[in-house]
Amino acid sequence: MAAKTPKRYPETKVLSRNFDVDKAWTFDVARQRGAYRGLEKALGSMTPDQVIDEVKTSRLRGRGGAGFPTGVKWSFVPKQTEKTKYICLNADESEPGTFKDRYLMELDPHLVIEGCLITAYAVGASMVYIYVRGEYPLSIERLWGAIEEARKEGFVGTKIAGRDFHCDVVVHSGAGAYICGEETGLINSVE
Repeated sequence: MAAKTPKRYPETKVLSRNFDVDKAWTFDVARQRGAYRGLEKALGSMTPDQVIDEVKTSRLRGRGGAGFPTGVKWSFVPKQTEKTKYICLNADESEPGTFKDRYLMELDPHLVIEGCLITAYAVGASMVYIYVRGEYPLSIERLWGAIEEARKEGFVGTKIAGRDFHCDVVVHSGAGAYICGEETGLINSVE
């Protein structure tokens, strides 16, 4: 009896859809390809709780290995607090052989920034730290360039997209310590 050939489905690129696009790391090209539309939708027609619910419904999971549901994690952030909230994106990739974050930061940094800003809006944060390996100079350069472009176009800083949402984004480069893959080690390094 002959073995069945598994059915093949067409590949749908999501995170890597802009990797082959010339100069996708620039604001103009990123914007033409949809950058910041999700943020504009969130700020224009959704409450933070609705954003969290949408992310829960999507079943989006973290890419750090544990696969924890993102929307559930966001819902853990206390809503009724006077404390300032921060987002810290761990793009250190201290695990040997891992380089997914590097590609995103170098080839589509506006996607990274937009995701951080949507997260900040959903949880009520006003500051984002993107923690990058010091050994990734192109990632650092592209992120800083994209942040400045986004700031110039009104997507980082005050009155983001003309709305009453304020959030700054900075890049923090690490010193290459493996321990920074662990969240409290990473936070200590940022501080």
